[in-house]
Amino acid sequence: MSAFGQRPAEAVRRESGDFISYAEFGRRFLEYAASEERISGAFAQLTGTAFDFGPIGVGPGRLAKVTAEVQLGASRLRRHGEEAIAFELIIPLEVDLLLDLTVDRHRFHVEGTVHLHLTVRTAAPLRVVIDIAEPRPADVRVDVAAATKRGQLLRILASVDHEIKRFVARYISAEIRKPHIAAVRDIDVARRLDEAWKL
Repeated sequence: MSAFGQRPAEAVRRESGDFISYAEFGRRFLEYAASEERISGAFAQLTGTAFDFGPIGVGPGRLAKVTAEVQLGASRLRRHGEEAIAFELIIPLEVDLLLDLTVDRHRFHVEGTVHLHLTVRTAAPLRVVIDIAEPRPADVRVDVAAATKRGQLLRILASVDHEIKRFVARYISAEIRKPHIAAVRDIDVARRLDEAWKL
């Protein structure tokens, strides 16, 4: 070691086989920073929650009323592609739904999944951003079970499937915009480096 604590030049040269390009370093950094484990952990806050919606008017004339209790399960993550760092976050859901026609009521049990599409992006000045495509009703997939044929017919007439998809998509959209979720979606690398290197 030199008087200033620096390694001799020959030691640096011996280790030069460990050097990688800036581009390779950047790619490895992103893969590490946005690993499946980190992404899953960051968005675990979206899962395991429950919410209600309704009563809302549905069907012809909006005369029927729908209320529902929705439970979100533990999510799973799937990596997509190699060039872009992109994922599909799949959140299971269960819904207990009541269709009130005033003269009678029908209950439905619904199982399904919400599919969120995430892409890791880089932004100025030195940020890593988890970009989430705005969830649409088409990103919510449901299987609605009715106990009777009449219930199945009413399900179609009242557009039960569409209403479930619409409200679940709206709920998830609102959740991903909340501050605690927004904070994990936008990582200021420069600020964190500055904080880490303070004496």
